Amino acid sequence: HPSESGFTTDVLALYDWVKARSGNSSILFWGHSLGTGIATNAARKLQEERGVQVDAVVLESPYTNIREAGANIPITKVYRQFPGFEYLILDSMARAGMFFRSDENVKVLSCPLLILHAEDDGVLPPKLGRKLYETAHKAYKDKSKVKFITFPKKLGLGHDYISFNPELPALVK
Repeated sequence: HPSESGFTTDVLALYDWVKARSGNSSILFWGHSLGTGIATNAARKLQEERGVQVDAVVLESPYTNIREAGANIPITKVYRQFPGFEYLILDSMARAGMFFRSDENVKVLSCPLLILHAEDDGVLPPKLGRKLYETAHKAYKDKSKVKFITFPKKLGLGHDYISFNPELPALVK
């Protein structure tokens, strides 16, 4: 069964594999949506347990933590009014050991962090990306290492298409 720790272990194994073959090339973690929690978990674990810092973390359409994401995704809006919503929906992830606490992880990271969010994201509201940015910006000693880029609604990038923006390579660089 998939688990938060299993995802993190897999990313670290992949990191080790890439690092062994990359020479002096930069290695960054890039997470999209659910993967943003995995990326911050792996970056934090690498830093705290191995004393190694990934070269950068890019978070595309992120959230603060899985509980807050569940409380804010539009599909749950109709159910939020019913008794038991928090227990049945929001707490179910915690009972399964899934937390994906990017908001806690970014407080201890020190590598460059880039957060990308489209204003027309219909899955994870941009306010979650902004909140994550504010948490990181407050915690980072070197504020210049934390960036937040939003993409206007008129681009129609939504939740899944930031990577299609032709300006993205320049923005990441």
